[in-house]
Amino acid sequence: MSRYGLCGTLVLGLVLTISGVYAGGALKSGPQVGKDVPGPFHPLNVTGEHAGKKACLYCSNGGNPTAVVFAREASPAVAKLLKQLDDATVKNGTKDMGSYAVFCSDKDGLDKALTKLAEDQKLKKLVLSIDNPAGPKSYEIAKDADVTVLLYVDFEVKANHAFRKGELNDGAITKVVTDVAKIVK
Repeated sequence: MSRYGLCGTLVLGLVLTISGVYAGGALKSGPQVGKDVPGPFHPLNVTGEHAGKKACLYCSNGGNPTAVVFAREASPAVAKLLKQLDDATVKNGTKDMGSYAVFCSDKDGLDKALTKLAEDQKLKKLVLSIDNPAGPKSYEIAKDADVTVLLYVDFEVKANHAFRKGELNDGAITKVVTDVAKIVK
């Protein structure tokens, strides 16, 4: 085999390996199950007690059962997920469950869009906030993750769900909401 043929074969093999891992592999985003939640960060709160200010939602929830969503955009699927997590938060109020969403974006007017989303979905407890496009550094939100959901209690992740763009659907939302049981025993 010529030098060019061998080189071409190696390059093709590498490309196929990388694309196979990306296409078929599970997306890893944020702290994984069994790991501690990294800690405080201060997104701009759009709704909730500290609306209009940067405040630590991690801090305000403490070790209570908490659902947190990191999202790149306020798509209809994300709105549906947030509504169902808000309903779960209200239902588990006696267990001090909290929930919040962090939109990782610097899109102009996002605060107004999130205020409208909260009104349209009639969110009662779930707080909407905005952080930089990468998200809080210590949380290691994957660049190709459109939505990352962490469910934790006592600062330990009990469930982690990560979705690429277009992967968050009704079945995925049901799975996330079902996993709330892992934090509100």
